Amino acid sequence: MEKFIPDSSRMQAVEDNYKAILSRVKESAVRAGRNPDDVRLMAVTKTVESVYINKALDLGADLIGENRVQEFLGKKDELHLDGVEKHLIGHLQTNKVKQIVGEVDMIESVDSIKLAKEISKVSSAKNLTTDILVEVNVGKEESKSGIYAEQLEELLYQIAELDSIKIKGLMTIPPICDSEKEVSEYFASMYQSFIDIKGKKIDNVDMEILSMGMSGDFEAAVANGSNIVRVGSAIFGERKYF
Repeated sequence: MEKFIPDSSRMQAVEDNYKAILSRVKESAVRAGRNPDDVRLMAVTKTVESVYINKALDLGADLIGENRVQEFLGKKDELHLDGVEKHLIGHLQTNKVKQIVGEVDMIESVDSIKLAKEISKVSSAKNLTTDILVEVNVGKEESKSGIYAEQLEELLYQIAELDSIKIKGLMTIPPICDSEKEVSEYFASMYQSFIDIKGKKIDNVDMEILSMGMSGDFEAAVANGSNIVRVGSAIFGERKYF
């Protein structure tokens, strides 16, 4: 197997990009009248080689998100993960739950009681509690996972009854929009749901995290209350699919 040789120009680009995106996240928060320390930048590592991820981690990135269970497990031993929070952000199949519970700090993509029950069962067997976000399909797109907003509260109450699982907030991916105004409307709608649920004070539901905004729309997300933005290509460059 050929030894992987990192591209020095890409290494420099990762450094420049990471610093620039972090600065833009903080500026977006200030413009929205928010404390910039209240918004976290997640480095999304899908299809990114470990050496480039480590560059971002060494610059101070303390939160990474991976889409696929197998990809994360295949890379994790090569990553500089001391003090780094790890989230699974991609769709999770129930048959992969056993492999990922205990390996990440949070699963952001829970969208059914079936999946939540499996996470609860595996977490209980491993004698730990798994933090989750419930994924909301804010645009009602058939091609995307996530629960519709109208069904959200019922699902939260169902999951809240389970052992060894803790709801920490919500996650969403809005539809591709033609304007910032349009995407902002989706984010504002999501924020309203977040605030409404927070006000209900449901047992075992801590509305602490609203994870929304990616490379193309994170500034609009921050303006509308997001406190985790998930940025991949704007840090690491366009994804390479193998």
